[in-house]
Amino acid sequence: MAEIAVSQVVRVPLADLWQSWDRFDEIFRFNPVINQSPLLPGSAKSGIGAERHCKHVDGKTYLKERIIGYWPEEHLVIDIFDANIPLKKAVVTLDFMALSAVESLVTMRIRFTPKFGLIGWFMTPLIRMQFRKGLTDLLVANADFVENGVEIHPKAAA
Repeated sequence: MAEIAVSQVVRVPLADLWQSWDRFDEIFRFNPVINQSPLLPGSAKSGIGAERHCKHVDGKTYLKERIIGYWPEEHLVIDIFDANIPLKKAVVTLDFMALSAVESLVTMRIRFTPKFGLIGWFMTPLIRMQFRKGLTDLLVANADFVENGVEIHPKAAA
């Protein structure tokens, strides 16, 4: 599996940062590429087993994600179990750490295996570059959301 990681310092207490990610169906509020993220039918709102359907702004791309690891204010592991992007397998990990009473750090990692066999492996450097930009943009938008209340898609309908 290929892996990339990005980090962001956020000027809020750890509990506030964690809460923005723990509201599993509300990622659309700060994710630049997702305009809807409803929970799947029968899903818990949070914790192990919570599932959401992330619908991208292009109207075509989607991800279905499930929480598979959950340690409040420390660690969140999300399995992308269905998607129409060129990934065979992908797992996202978020690690949270308090730097002070008013500053926190979030590190986001994605481990992935591309589709299409050997061709997919040749595409891995391009996929890594796209993921690095996308994850960086996401963490910057999350910081703006928790620090300043800036919502990207505040009225998105589930």
